[in-house]
Amino acid sequence: MKTIHVQDAIGTMLCHDITRIVPNGEKGPAFHKGHIVTQEDISTLLDIGKEHLYVFDPKDGYVHENDAAERIASAAMGQGLKDSAPSEGKVNITAAHTGLLDINVEALTKLNSVQDVIFGTIHTMQLVKKGRGLAGTRVIPLVVPEDIVTEAEEILRDNAPLIQVRPLKKCKVGVIITGSEIYKGRIEDKFGPVIHTKFSSYGSTILGQKLVSDSQELTVNAINEFVEQGADFIVLTGGMSVDPDDQTPTSIRASGADVITYGAPMFPGAMFMYAQLGDIPILGLPGCVMYYKASVFDVIVPRILAGVSVTAEDIVALGHGGYCEGCAECRYPVCGFGK
Repeated sequence: MKTIHVQDAIGTMLCHDITRIVPNGEKGPAFHKGHIVTQEDISTLLDIGKEHLYVFDPKDGYVHENDAAERIASAAMGQGLKDSAPSEGKVNITAAHTGLLDINVEALTKLNSVQDVIFGTIHTMQLVKKGRGLAGTRVIPLVVPEDIVTEAEEILRDNAPLIQVRPLKKCKVGVIITGSEIYKGRIEDKFGPVIHTKFSSYGSTILGQKLVSDSQELTVNAINEFVEQGADFIVLTGGMSVDPDDQTPTSIRASGADVITYGAPMFPGAMFMYAQLGDIPILGLPGCVMYYKASVFDVIVPRILAGVSVTAEDIVALGHGGYCEGCAECRYPVCGFGK
């Protein structure tokens, strides 16, 4: 900050608000801090008795808060994002399309360790709709040294992208409904329509639906038939408990699929199975997926569709945030479940 004569202030930045007092009138700011002085401002400043000003000169190696926020946001952003114009030093980032939010949390911590830099986000690894607010960034002072912005940009360049929205792959999904009571027509299938609706909301299509009894042979045959038909994704509903008639986990193993996990530290969703048959994901879904708006299905499936590798360690880590509180009005994903 330095003092400068008003006539020499053109192109510099005000460090504070300048108040105008009108006799028998109103009192208020004539210029706000951060204002860049122009030739047209000189007469007004002199009229209100301001011959000298406290200013920052960008030529002295400082960056205005608006410019700093724009540069940091630009360096941080990957695919699927839209940034706002700066307002009061802050730039907001929103989703340009529906997809999976992917944030490099380790790099975010490094960035926020840079003096005077702030970058706040919502939780990573969740499905976000187009237009949803995801993050905001700014610097603390009105102006910061160029070195600070450069340091932030270097961190972001070395860890790019800090934030992105991954598009969801449009899959052809094979649905296998297990259970002798459904296969024999004793009760109506209620699970299939739920799966249809969920995958349709992700942009995927249902290749077909097969009913099988609690038979390992029939279930394995159904899996193989969907593979031959070109399925990108296969889900099996029900039969996931430890009852002797529940053969879904055994059938998935018998198909030759590699099981990533059987069981997840999530409620609802504990009896979940995730396996891979070549490059085809196969899920064994517990009954809770049919009844709850949010379950392990809604946490894991968007990750798979977005091309994110899901490991056994990733499933284990879901224990923190894996307990649904059962709110009277479900607001998922605007809650802590699965985060």
